[in-house]
Amino acid sequence: MLAIEQLRAWGLPFEAPGQIIAELSANAITHGRVPGRDFKLALTVTPGTLLIEVTDTRSDRIPKIRDTGRGLLLVEALADRWGVREGPAPWKAVWAELSLTRGLLRRSDNPLGEPASAARNAE
Repeated sequence: MLAIEQLRAWGLPFEAPGQIIAELSANAITHGRVPGRDFKLALTVTPGTLLIEVTDTRSDRIPKIRDTGRGLLLVEALADRWGVREGPAPWKAVWAELSLTRGLLRRSDNPLGEPASAARNAE
């Protein structure tokens, strides 16, 4: 997955973020798909925080944690914060933030033990 390789290139952990990326992307494909329109994945690193954002074109379907699915429960368990930002119709963005200073970085994920220090953006 290109997003995992980008996290590796930045020297960031990829296990928990990779699971969040996979879940939010799968939700966008399954529940946010409109024929002829794609979804967008954005990764943004600022000092101390990784922001994962998936945008799709189904603003009429706002994700909620439900008993029938476990995906957003996983996102909630792995992320420090997550939510939905509604934009001008027809889009919405589902986002998750992970702290890079609160134990997300593990020795096995980043041998240097240092988070990226400059803001970076990948799409």
